[in-house]
Amino acid sequence: MNRIPVLSALTIAGSDSGGGAGVQADLKTFAAHRVHGLSAFAALTAQNTRGVSAVHVPDTGFLRAQIDACFDDFEIGAVKLGMLATAEVIEAVADALEHYRPAHIVLDPVMVATSGARLLEPSALDALRTRLLPLASVITPNLPEAELLLGRAIVDREAMHGALDGLFALGARAVLLKGGHLPDRGDVADVVDLFAIPGEVREIAHPRLQLDAHGTGCTLASAVAANLCLGRTLADSCVAAADYVHDALRLGYRPGRSEVLVLDHFGAAPRA
Repeated sequence: MNRIPVLSALTIAGSDSGGGAGVQADLKTFAAHRVHGLSAFAALTAQNTRGVSAVHVPDTGFLRAQIDACFDDFEIGAVKLGMLATAEVIEAVADALEHYRPAHIVLDPVMVATSGARLLEPSALDALRTRLLPLASVITPNLPEAELLLGRAIVDREAMHGALDGLFALGARAVLLKGGHLPDRGDVADVVDLFAIPGEVREIAHPRLQLDAHGTGCTLASAVAANLCLGRTLADSCVAAADYVHDALRLGYRPGRSEVLVLDHFGAAPRA
């Protein structure tokens, strides 16, 4: 008999019709970790490796029906939150999570696509701060997203460390702050992410890859969720997820006509 995962991971996020990010990347990540993947679509995008051309937000009643169906039938070990475009969607998701109280919630505060397209309505930012951020076991912002949450620039490694206190002040319980957007300097060979809980900071460093990629943030957050389902600690889950993204990026490929890479989820799959 094939091994059947006991726990499932649920992604509540937006789709990517190009298959490189969003729910599609999340489900590939769950599968690569041998975790059963569930999905609730909070947004639909017309998207490819060149950018986002349209966004459709389904009715929140249907979104809640998807979430209810998943919790009704599956043992959910972790929930990953991605693109939640409006305040109404955020409120609906927060209500559902407060009802079901999953053991782990990984919040990727998706606000801006890699292409630069804005994926979160300005009015939704406060709802994200006040409703979702306090529910999350860990948040995984990149630097532009952390800047929007805090309302200030993050220009160097020192400012990254300072941003952690600001995110904790907003109610975050743990933070995985991604450092890939810091300006590339000749004397800095590594990309350094920061995993932090109040009073403790851990640096996670990988060699900088000079590549333009798509779906790294979605993949990182879903890999954290998958590792939590597998019983790892939060710190170990974040380190393992960062390692996975680095390997998937290093092995990435270009399925579209742009120069943007899509991650190789299964080439980077952890070996049993």
